[in-house]
Amino acid sequence: MVTSDQRRRQLAREKYERQQKRREEARRKARRRMAVIGAAVAVVVATLVGLIVGGVFDKDKKDQAADPAASPSASPTPKQSPSPEMAIDQKAKYTFALKTSAGDISFAMDAAKTPQTVNSFKSLADKKFFDNTKCHRLTTGGIHVLQCGDPEGTGMGGPGYTIADENLDSLGKPNEQGQVVYPAGTVAMANTGQPGSGGSQFFLVYKDSPLAPSYTPFGKIDAAGLKVLEDVAKAGTADGGQDGAPKTEVKIEKGTVTQN
Repeated sequence: MVTSDQRRRQLAREKYERQQKRREEARRKARRRMAVIGAAVAVVVATLVGLIVGGVFDKDKKDQAADPAASPSASPTPKQSPSPEMAIDQKAKYTFALKTSAGDISFAMDAAKTPQTVNSFKSLADKKFFDNTKCHRLTTGGIHVLQCGDPEGTGMGGPGYTIADENLDSLGKPNEQGQVVYPAGTVAMANTGQPGSGGSQFFLVYKDSPLAPSYTPFGKIDAAGLKVLEDVAKAGTADGGQDGAPKTEVKIEKGTVTQN
């Protein structure tokens, strides 16, 4: 027969065992929670490291030309002004003559193919918009262009208005990568990457360059001008990279547009 003392000891022992089981279960749950949290933190840390290494947070990264998909770009200024009214002969041909510190560069423009672009450049040139401005960007890898037309010389300037894209299908059908070749001697509009975002910035192609057909081709450089560009390109960029200010300064001393 179990005495009362034995019964109390048995009940106490059973209570202790239940408490131990609950504590062990609580410890197992706590370990599982910490394992889940640790795994989540590891994923977040790994993601952040990947983004930093990949340059997502590097707002000052400029060397786009290391990537063959790098493209000419331009950011419009916050200041807005109306686009010029049509004031050219839309059936005529025009010449844009650039007198630069590196040599003279001229290119032909056909208003029948790019009336809005030619009209805008004629209006800006007549206002001496391009005079005493620098060609701020040279790319020597992936694409091969000299970019000009920014009055600020930073890649961020423009006329305060944008013009429509034109003549985008003139360079043929895009390849599997969605690119066409902009041949050496081509002059095309720079933009922000969005449709209809061109302003005053343009790029001069000195060597065949694969690009998306998103940049209005509107000019053809003469042989002498192409030679000037090739000489500038040979000198490279000021910092020796593939994308930056040209080592040989190219300052547009005067830009004029005349009807042929």
